[in-house]
Amino acid sequence: MFILDHRGKPSLYRQLYEQMKAGVLSGKLPSDSKLLSVRELAAELSVSRNTVEGAYLELCAEGYIYSKPRSGYFVSALTPDALPLSPQRAMRRRASLPEPKPKGNIDFHPARLDPDAFPASLWRRCFLDSLRQGRGALAQYGEPQGERRLRSSIRLYLERSRGVACDPEQIVVCSGIQQSLDIIAQIQKERHPAVALENPGFHLPRSIFGNHGFDTVPIAVGPGGLDLDALETSGASLVYVTPSHQFPTGCVMPIANRLRLIEWANIGDRFVIEDDYDSELRYHGKPIPSLQGLHPEGNIVYLGTFSKVLSPALRVSYLVLPYPLVSSYQRLFRDYACSVSLLEQKTLAEFMEQGHWDRHLRRMRTLYQKKHDATLRAVETHFGSKAMVLGQGAGLHLVLELSGHELSEKELITRARSRGIELFPYSATLAEGSSGSRVILGFGGLRLDDIDRGVKLLSQAWS
Repeated sequence: MFILDHRGKPSLYRQLYEQMKAGVLSGKLPSDSKLLSVRELAAELSVSRNTVEGAYLELCAEGYIYSKPRSGYFVSALTPDALPLSPQRAMRRRASLPEPKPKGNIDFHPARLDPDAFPASLWRRCFLDSLRQGRGALAQYGEPQGERRLRSSIRLYLERSRGVACDPEQIVVCSGIQQSLDIIAQIQKERHPAVALENPGFHLPRSIFGNHGFDTVPIAVGPGGLDLDALETSGASLVYVTPSHQFPTGCVMPIANRLRLIEWANIGDRFVIEDDYDSELRYHGKPIPSLQGLHPEGNIVYLGTFSKVLSPALRVSYLVLPYPLVSSYQRLFRDYACSVSLLEQKTLAEFMEQGHWDRHLRRMRTLYQKKHDATLRAVETHFGSKAMVLGQGAGLHLVLELSGHELSEKELITRARSRGIELFPYSATLAEGSSGSRVILGFGGLRLDDIDRGVKLLSQAWS
């Protein structure tokens, strides 16, 4: 039975539509049951036939009911998943979901940036400039590999700061390292069934290459970076490395090992994927040359990102393909549009062309060096000889190796959380093996006064 309020604000047709829809979804109107004819229901409700017919036609268009020629309207059979949850079912479903883990007040996650560091006013100005200058371009799609202005700015920056030698045609603008790796996996999976990955190492490549059907071969990391002897015997013809600041250990691959890795790639159909994820943030010593810069004509795919210094929320990264892979990329992705917003690309190009990027880099390097040094001082003050720092001098994190205790990683994290401290598990970087007594301390997202307080609370929690 439908009850219509002739004085109500929604129209009579709308009231009838909503009540019939609710009846179908709740099951009160059984599947395949015949509805009253337009004339019969209009007479029963004392409304015009147009009112009923309008409701029927909209319900029919949306699939809630269907019509049979010369037979009338019937209720559609909907699958259980399409029906709204009853209060009881909703409560059961919520009860089956795991409760979200409470987050600590001080988060030592290794990928957090300073919350106040984004150059919002400069970015807004470049954004508005891009709107004024290129309104016509916003009515069309951009270039598939990314805006040429942005790719040209990236090329100049890489040549100046990392020694990377390339042309804009080799650069592909991507929406984060995830997409960059996904593209590489699609290009390489036909000819390279196995990929060697650092262990410990960044967890995302394991997931992406594994999802594309690659055999992922973990290769141990030592003080000199990836174990090249193990790589030689691994059977893999593709390798992912972070040679300038290995994640998470922070070690730097020496020049002799770099040259040996380049030589490995030159033998046969082999490729190196060089992830230079935080090369801008080196605080002591000379800049480490990129592999690609040492051998621009080699089989090296270079990956970079704006997430570690500017903002991960922008979702802008880039990859530099060697010329043999450019044609493969264009063949596979010729029908794809660039996944990064055209307006974001134009804004970033404007930001770089006006010199804001270089100035921002210098400010961020100074800021994060202060946080890096503050973390070292805090560890020395509150842990002393009970802990050793690994991988200092670059990036947004340190690795703390504890001594003289038998707590598992789970116990370390649980105790830290009880003091309001959140830690990213070192075990997440391992494909195999034990994390031992190592923990990752990311300092980028913390304020200076929180760093000392957080390290002090950790020392108390683990004592």
